[in-house]
Amino acid sequence: MEVRLPAAESTLLIVDDMPENLAVLGGLLRDAGYPVRAANSGTVALRYAMQAPRPALILLDVMMPDIDGYAVLERLRADPASRDIPVIFLTALADVDDERRGLELGAADYIAKPYHPPIVLARVRTQLELKRARDWLKDQNAFLEAEIARRMAENERVQTVSIMALANLAETRDPETGNHILRTQTYVRLLATRLKNHPRFAAFLSGRNIEFLTRSAPLHDIGKVGIPDCILLKPGSLTTAEWAVMKTHAKLGADAIERAESATGEPLPFLLLAKEIAQWHHERWDGGGYPDGLAGENIPPAARLMAVADVFDALISWRVYKEPMSYEEARGVIAAGHGAHFDPDIADAFLAGFDEFVAIAESHRNAADA
Repeated sequence: MEVRLPAAESTLLIVDDMPENLAVLGGLLRDAGYPVRAANSGTVALRYAMQAPRPALILLDVMMPDIDGYAVLERLRADPASRDIPVIFLTALADVDDERRGLELGAADYIAKPYHPPIVLARVRTQLELKRARDWLKDQNAFLEAEIARRMAENERVQTVSIMALANLAETRDPETGNHILRTQTYVRLLATRLKNHPRFAAFLSGRNIEFLTRSAPLHDIGKVGIPDCILLKPGSLTTAEWAVMKTHAKLGADAIERAESATGEPLPFLLLAKEIAQWHHERWDGGGYPDGLAGENIPPAARLMAVADVFDALISWRVYKEPMSYEEARGVIAAGHGAHFDPDIADAFLAGFDEFVAIAESHRNAADA
């Protein structure tokens, strides 16, 4: 006994230019409990395939006068709305090449004329069951993809909140910096975006890495948590010994991120960049920076980007030991450091987009800098 299935899941479209064939096949399938629509040409079949309820299966005659079955199948497969509807060819042809051609175009099966009811019903039932299984898997995959996307977005939000919490904790030790974290993060994104097609940086500055850089940038000074207040907040110039202690914040920050990464049990790409930024954003292109005296290309690109962003923001910001510079004065310092303090191409990108960097600074100004 055939099980009657919901019309939306089991409507069949039969296509044949011979009325007697439509009558025989339609009667057989209706008696078996299937909702059936009939089309007497390829043109009508293509129109019916787009109308609700969409057919769950099409039984398509190969030899028709207006558009043959092969052409109908090609057009069905070319349209996203119909490409997943299974098609069984109806044919009196016994040529293997014709069968091969149909299968290559995407036919699910063949039924030979004259029809043998048990074979027709078995093949129809098999194709409908396969379609239901494919649809179920498609729905499951869509659900899983949506769930994965939701969880990834949630994880990214947790990461972002955690990073900002740590970065803001560091800022509580040095309240004069105000919006420094937000500004430098935005400068880094802008620099990376301006350089993403540059021959020297294109391989590194993928969309994914730009996102990781932006997420990592707020941790650049996390190591300042380990610097004593008497040095960190000193209003005057630091002594040689005090400056030596201050410079340790770069390594302290990288070590702290390293320990956090170790606790996760696996490397995280954005933390790798965060470590590079924390440890080496005070290195200089000419090798005169700290903590390791790296020079040129030996300085990771993430740290070189951060160096320009950090210095510019420090120059235009008020500190307990200095007044802020004007934007033009700060621009002059960056220009003077071209190829000495800073990677020349990164300095060029900054200078070319100077007005955009000023706009960022203006939109996130500290009250003390006004």
